[in-house]
Amino acid sequence: MENSQINARNAILKGDLFTKLSAVIMGLGMIVRKQVAKGCAVLLCEIAFLYYMVNKGIASLGMLPSLGDQVQEKVWNEAKQIYEYTTGDNSQQILLAGVITLFVIAAIIVLWVLQMRHAYKLQKMQEEGTHIPSLKEDVRNLFDKNLYITLMSLPCLGILVFNIVPLVYMISMAFTTYSKEGEHLVLFDWDGVNQFRRVLNMNGNIGRQFWHVLAWTIVWAIFATFLNYILGMILAMIINRKDTKGKAFWRFCFVLSIAVPQFVTLMIMNIMLQPSGAINVLLKNLGWITSPLPFWTSRMWARITIIVINLWVGIPYTMLQVTGILQNIPAELYEAARMDGAGPVTIFFKITLPYMLFVTTPYLIASFVGNINNFNVIYLLSGGGPTYVGDTAGQTDLLVTWLYKLTIDQQYYNLGAVIGIMTFVILTIITLVTYRSSSSYKNEEAFM
Repeated sequence: MENSQINARNAILKGDLFTKLSAVIMGLGMIVRKQVAKGCAVLLCEIAFLYYMVNKGIASLGMLPSLGDQVQEKVWNEAKQIYEYTTGDNSQQILLAGVITLFVIAAIIVLWVLQMRHAYKLQKMQEEGTHIPSLKEDVRNLFDKNLYITLMSLPCLGILVFNIVPLVYMISMAFTTYSKEGEHLVLFDWDGVNQFRRVLNMNGNIGRQFWHVLAWTIVWAIFATFLNYILGMILAMIINRKDTKGKAFWRFCFVLSIAVPQFVTLMIMNIMLQPSGAINVLLKNLGWITSPLPFWTSRMWARITIIVINLWVGIPYTMLQVTGILQNIPAELYEAARMDGAGPVTIFFKITLPYMLFVTTPYLIASFVGNINNFNVIYLLSGGGPTYVGDTAGQTDLLVTWLYKLTIDQQYYNLGAVIGIMTFVILTIITLVTYRSSSSYKNEEAFM
């Protein structure tokens, strides 16, 4: 029988009595056909599900539409002659319990479908006289032809528990009033798409900040990615020249900057560029300036300073990335270009750069995404400042640092969730469009 016909629908319509009863007593179709251990495991999952739903799940789903309404109250205890506090609802816990319950229901539905298909498959095998695998054979197959199931089960479970469930929980917060506004940190309600409107509205305070932060985030990512890439490539080309002496020494000098932890470098730079820091003091003593340079107090100065310091941090990484690739470019291409009268600039733009872009496009995309989420450089250097009065975002904040401030510092959890969703959408669009438009994706054998 074809695998396309082995499905839950056919199991219910065409299955025998035990297969159909598996719709109610999960695992029964396996138990009666000598796969007792597997059937009992499925049945235990059903029992555990029913126990959970009766004791907690139904109540969690019932509270999910309202997210709770019982406020903690101060009540006088006449017997003890003291005031006591009643236990009020906690919307955050209600939302989390509701999300978990929905995932539990989804999981049991998937398990139900799979066990119905398997029960129907066993029925057909029994009718056709095909050998039904024993428990020992099933275990052996998990380490043989079904090894992929064994290897992927734990990672997939980890992704579900530690990535997907928290992600859905965070997305849910974006549709609530969960923030310090209106004292909604314990009890909050569903708010529809109002927070999205606030963020996207260019005339509002939050919306204006969002578009400014988004624009700076894109500008920062472009400069931080492509300046590091081009300058790192040029540095690697200079060191790789035949005429360059002491190549190992020069590489060691630049690699040495990588050996120093990045957060140490950034914190030292932050201190040195303060109004009373070493740089301003030195320039004053030399008589070159009369007042401190506004490295962190002026928007333009702060942005340029961050980009320049990021070059110091990032160029050595790019140099190491491209050194090996440069050495693998066929020497015949350069020799043929020189014989045709091409100069160094022409060779770079016609041979070196296209080859490098073809090979390193995935690296460039990863670097661009990494710079959009480059929390360390911004937060440790400028702290996102300067920040104007009344604003929640500074003039050098990226979306990721603004999200951190909105949630950890300022307790606008719903707005933080919206910013997280917007960041995810923007990164997804940029990554997919850029990669699918690149030569690495369209013509992967171009330089083979």
